[in-house]
Amino acid sequence: MKTFKGSGVALVTPFQTDGSIDFQALKQLVTLQIKGGTDFLVVQGTTGESPTLSQDEKRKVLDTVLEVNNGQLPIVYGIGGNNTAGLAALFQNLPSGVDGILSVSPYYNKPIQKGIVAHFKQVASFTDLPIILYNVPGRTGSNMSLETTLELAEIHNVVAVKEASGNMEQIMDIIRQRKPGFGVLSGDDNLTMPLIAAGADGVISVVANAFPERFSQMVHASMEGNLALAKEAHYDLFNVTKMFFEEGNPGGVKVALAQRGLMSETMRMPLYPVSEGLRSRIQAETKRLLAGL
Repeated sequence: MKTFKGSGVALVTPFQTDGSIDFQALKQLVTLQIKGGTDFLVVQGTTGESPTLSQDEKRKVLDTVLEVNNGQLPIVYGIGGNNTAGLAALFQNLPSGVDGILSVSPYYNKPIQKGIVAHFKQVASFTDLPIILYNVPGRTGSNMSLETTLELAEIHNVVAVKEASGNMEQIMDIIRQRKPGFGVLSGDDNLTMPLIAAGADGVISVVANAFPERFSQMVHASMEGNLALAKEAHYDLFNVTKMFFEEGNPGGVKVALAQRGLMSETMRMPLYPVSEGLRSRIQAETKRLLAGL
């Protein structure tokens, strides 16, 4: 069973100005991640604007990433939703090269904790691939509790949780009480360094799309116990990270990616471009960070 540690990146989906997928830009982004020190790639998380892509488009994005990656980094594919039975079909005929699944806790329906457990037990029965749970109450409307996470960790192919609750006590309790081998990944970029210092295994990052070199340096230094370097990189990225989420994700990170010459800033509605003031601040910070690479 694969394990996922270190600097994971939730890949954005690049679009042409007409809204079609920019596959050439996607290839460039994957190449940047491979060269920049990223440890594993997540395809079609929320950062990839997955709610606005058709199943056919999602598969073409996945196939493109697999082609460019060519087995170099582990690949995690996002399959989640709030219609449990309806997810079964999405696990059929996945291509070879997919190493794991990221599956978000059911959103909008707001199930009780027993419902979340039942949902993931069903999802785990659809595949033999390792599953990373994803707890993000700000998007789903409900928190996956400590007790629920620990119960789900007993399922043989549930191998980790991406924790984006922002609740440091809850996350540290998971780290403290988890069974051996169960991974805890930060879902918040600015909490990554302190969480790894507290025992977390890595991150699934947005910021690393634009700055994989510096972000992976921070993650790896944190994991190696080099807290001086980890803190230096953490605070170097601190302001731009806040900017990236100031007016929603992935609008901010796409500004930096455009500045790196990798893609346009285009997103699909209902997402909307960031304000001019925020764009200018991100561009200035991106220029500073790139000068240090």
